[in-house]
Amino acid sequence: MVYIFNVPFRSNTKLEHIVEEVKKDMKLHAFWRCSNVMAIDRLGYTDHGPTHVKIVANSALKLLRILVERKVLPSIVEHYDMENEDAEVVVVLASIFHDLGMIVARDGHEEYGVFLALEFIEKYLQRIYSEEERAIICSEVLHAIVSHERPRKPLTVEASIVRIADALDMEKGRARIPFQAGKVDIHAVSALSIEKVEIQEGEKKPITIKITMSNSAGIFQLDELLKKRIENSGLQNYIHVVAEITGKKERRIIEKFEI
Repeated sequence: MVYIFNVPFRSNTKLEHIVEEVKKDMKLHAFWRCSNVMAIDRLGYTDHGPTHVKIVANSALKLLRILVERKVLPSIVEHYDMENEDAEVVVVLASIFHDLGMIVARDGHEEYGVFLALEFIEKYLQRIYSEEERAIICSEVLHAIVSHERPRKPLTVEASIVRIADALDMEKGRARIPFQAGKVDIHAVSALSIEKVEIQEGEKKPITIKITMSNSAGIFQLDELLKKRIENSGLQNYIHVVAEITGKKERRIIEKFEI
């Protein structure tokens, strides 16, 4: 099965090369399918496959580009004297592979993911980077993968971005807090309350994340997941989150809740 993957690579030819490699990699596409079989069919959770990684990659790229425009230095630039375009490669690759460990198990999937991602990363970088550069980028990508879940703390700007971008895939029931389909609880109700997530250039801070909800239960998603990811990211001074409820009345999500 072939899945569609695209990000706006603009003039970044290295990123363009990565995207083309991803598009034609049938083994990766099969692994994405396996991730969703494990997550959706076997665990009853939300999507962890190709749609999710595409959303995360695009969100991560947008977050990074806004921060760079506001003169925030990516860690690969600060510590290794590489370029902003290399930071884009890091966040996109980490987004692509951050949930690959789901083919093994939900618990510890970020740890399994670093081993599974290694062969793909090396292959994608082979023609466009020197051996030393490949080692550096691989190191940064693997750190971003393994630190996208708590309790690990991301130690780079790029890893922090991927951690936050992962949490932003929450529109219309696509919650990153796992909930079982058909089960009525605060996880399910809050997930279904999130209507739209927008990443914008901010005024008070460089980035504004605007979240539109149909019901105030959506606050649970923001408080339990997004808030904690931002607070523990090192980027909290750059991000402002605004949540609003649409319409004059809240949309009814369930008819009755009984214990």
